[in-house]
Amino acid sequence: MTETATQREPTGEIDWRAIEESPEFQELVHKRRAFVLPATIFFLAWYMGFILLTAYAEDFMSKRVYEGLTVGYCLALTQFVMVVVLGLMYLSRSAKVFDPLAEKAIERYAGHAGRFARTDGAPEREPVGSRRVTSTAKTDR
Repeated sequence: MTETATQREPTGEIDWRAIEESPEFQELVHKRRAFVLPATIFFLAWYMGFILLTAYAEDFMSKRVYEGLTVGYCLALTQFVMVVVLGLMYLSRSAKVFDPLAEKAIERYAGHAGRFARTDGAPEREPVGSRRVTSTAKTDR
């Protein structure tokens, strides 16, 4: 009879293979990949389209939109907008989908207190992804 990861007693060693094969972790990987791959392909296609237009559609890219502002400049600026939009989309998806799935995967191995991030059994444990960012820069005043 084989034991599942939830039936095992916590020991000093972490069974990384069991964690990787757990349904919670697999779901996290699948959902994250389902977002990241299409977003990456979309961004790269957008970027390569801009590069190709720059190389082969000089007349189109040099058309003036407003005074000195050309189509080329407008499309170049959309690259920055695209990074911000995709970043915000990822943060939103992370908070709503990925972090809860990560919490679920970590809870299964709660017996390994202190071996995983934020699983030290502290009563006021923050959920995955909710850690506040603090500056490590020293200021002299």
